[in-house]
Amino acid sequence: MDLSIGLKLAMTQKLVMTQQLQQAIKLLQLNQQEMAASIDAELERNPTLEEVPGTEEAPLSEAEMAVMDKVAAQARETTEQSNGAQENEIDWKKFLEEHIASNAFKTGASAGYYDDLPPIENTLSASTGLVEHLASQVSLINCTQGERHALMVMILNLDEHGWLDCDLDFVAEESGSDMDDIEGALMIIHALDPIGCGSRDLKECMLIQIKDRWPEDPFFPDLVTNHLSHIEERNYSTIARDMDMDMEDVLEYHKMLQTLDPWPGRAFAEPEDQYITPDIEVVKVGGEWQILQNEDGMPRLRLSSKYQEMFKEGSDKGDKEFVEKRLRAAKFLIESIYKRQRTIYRVMEAILRRQTGFFEHGTESLRPMVLADIADEIGVHESTVSRATTNKYVQCPHGIFELKFFFNAGIRQTTGGELASEAVKHKIRKLIADENLHKPYSDSALARLLKEDNIKIARRTVAKYRESMGILPSTQRKKLF
Repeated sequence: MDLSIGLKLAMTQKLVMTQQLQQAIKLLQLNQQEMAASIDAELERNPTLEEVPGTEEAPLSEAEMAVMDKVAAQARETTEQSNGAQENEIDWKKFLEEHIASNAFKTGASAGYYDDLPPIENTLSASTGLVEHLASQVSLINCTQGERHALMVMILNLDEHGWLDCDLDFVAEESGSDMDDIEGALMIIHALDPIGCGSRDLKECMLIQIKDRWPEDPFFPDLVTNHLSHIEERNYSTIARDMDMDMEDVLEYHKMLQTLDPWPGRAFAEPEDQYITPDIEVVKVGGEWQILQNEDGMPRLRLSSKYQEMFKEGSDKGDKEFVEKRLRAAKFLIESIYKRQRTIYRVMEAILRRQTGFFEHGTESLRPMVLADIADEIGVHESTVSRATTNKYVQCPHGIFELKFFFNAGIRQTTGGELASEAVKHKIRKLIADENLHKPYSDSALARLLKEDNIKIARRTVAKYRESMGILPSTQRKKLF
């Protein structure tokens, strides 16, 4: 075996992704909002790229014009029906004169008290967060310095539900307080508003609130400590037997338990606003479905004539190389944007052909479909279809849906056909919504009802779909009162 070191030549083949190809793939993955932001950034970075003037006034397509005419006609019809007979009865000149003479236009010394105050939007403030709310209470409490330090560490380590997201050893390390001060701080935070903050688990959170609201009740804490799992499973008979309690009392305790808040801090959590801008709209015009691409906020681009002339005339070699490089990048970007829009349109067009039933009737008519179906139809790779549908949304008469929504595995029907898994989930959701709350359907019962509807599905599959939709099992959906 030769272990000597030396240089050797060998020919190999490998796929290398150029920077331009990587850019094209990245553009295909972006949604409408991200694409607009990317174009704005490129306009600032590349001087040879410029926005076509008057983009916002570009002529509409025939399909867009048809939709606009239809909307305008409906608006005119509504206006005529509501105002037709009354419009001629109003003396607008007299109305305007009376309005000018009214207090709405008073100024100077005769103005009202509130006229000099700033607009109400200038006085609005952001809602107080949980940390600020608890810290303001701590500042008013008489406690030791060690307890105060431990309290601040605890407050800063609460999760969005108000639970303590660290152990007491971490609090000791961060605050420098001894364990006596930490235990005292824990008692203090449990008593702050909202009651239950600083809990380390669900059981402790419930017990803190029970002690605050029903301090004289000797049975309720024992029930929560030893039988919380039985409450979740609605196993009331076991609780009544173990605690030597009547069934009516167990049900009453369950009612009381439902008035407690397992997540005391959620009232102060500020959910992030998520805005979705559809990339595509599917509308029906003249009995036919039309696809409209949303280009709001996306400027149309062109190469700068100034820099093109500069390149043709020839200047300093370094400047010419710079301009040539930028012009090439700008041209590739414009081509990539066009190809991206074309690819998304073709993908949506293929989806529309295969899922016409959904757009006509809704989720129950959704057909099984996988990425390979669309890829084969439009002649691209599956990964291209995946990128073109990820984080892209379509607006249609039934709402706004991600393009990934239309790809579903098939569930066999007893009649021989197939139904999309999302359509089956919709049927399960509908059956559960219409069930008797005192006798909810078990997974086996749901499978039996679906079989009667010509859908062949196993009980475990029903359970998997139910769990994926966040629906509780029948034992936890059952209502006894």
